[in-house]
Amino acid sequence: MKGYLGIDVGSVSTNLVFMDENGKIREAIYLRTRGQPICALQEGLRQLAGRLPANTAVRGVGTTGSGRFLAGIIAGADVVKNEITSHAVAASTLVPGVQTILEIGGQDSKIIILRNGVVTDFAMNTVCAAGTGSFLDQQAARLNIPIEEFGNLALESTVPVRIAGRCAVFAESDMIHKQQMGYSLPDILAGLCEALVRNYLNNVGKGKEILPPVVFQGGVAANAGMRRAFEQALGLEVHVPPHYNVMGAVGAAILAREKMAGGGTSRFRGFGVAETRFKAGGFVCENCPNLCEVVEITREGEVIARWGDRCGRWSGSLGYQESAV
Repeated sequence: MKGYLGIDVGSVSTNLVFMDENGKIREAIYLRTRGQPICALQEGLRQLAGRLPANTAVRGVGTTGSGRFLAGIIAGADVVKNEITSHAVAASTLVPGVQTILEIGGQDSKIIILRNGVVTDFAMNTVCAAGTGSFLDQQAARLNIPIEEFGNLALESTVPVRIAGRCAVFAESDMIHKQQMGYSLPDILAGLCEALVRNYLNNVGKGKEILPPVVFQGGVAANAGMRRAFEQALGLEVHVPPHYNVMGAVGAAILAREKMAGGGTSRFRGFGVAETRFKAGGFVCENCPNLCEVVEITREGEVIARWGDRCGRWSGSLGYQESAV
């Protein structure tokens, strides 16, 4: 089998997708990053190698996410793209004609506006935790509810309680207050979903023209309560596509296929990198007043990449440039 590998390394999850030459997703892996992106990526490659046929050929690799440059060095990427581009490409492919993408991940949320298949506007929220997957995880743990059951419990609500959702701290305090007042758990959870959707639309979606088809993706899209809250607030049907939780990796795989369409050999280092010893470190360059923080990646003790310096003193010494990953 031949195909393309998409890798999305984020702050909360590391996702890998293998797409065959016909564009069909053959394997998808979702892992927690847990603050160790290199280890998470290696574990993902190890699992993927175990699932794919032994003679599988990777014809191209794309990386995205906040750790895309690091992943590009470790895996050997042919194309490195930002999350906006990757999510937009994936949604446009799986839901043709999509005009609005609502994306909520573990640590941030974003909205992407497309018109005629082209991204015309976007916004991101990386400041407040309210509405992100990590906040929902935290509240589920506090209430002793498996996060997988959160959405279905919210759907049982008959009269959602109004929760203050403009701030994660205030939302939690308000939830506790409503619990002490005796409101039912489903009503509180449904109220929290509605509060988080209000927060999203008033901040990330402020001033944006939200037109159908609307796609909801990211890990939080698994929460049926959040999907219903979006539909009620927008008065529109909200689609949750297949592979909603690994859409960044799907987009990266599609971009890798486009990149390698003209032929050529992939830079993929092979699944053996899962067993290779990599180390990430860094230092402060004191050769000028800029005091650049230089990131250094080693493989089996040998420096293979550096970046972060403004003048190229260190990255240039290796012939490495971010754009060339």
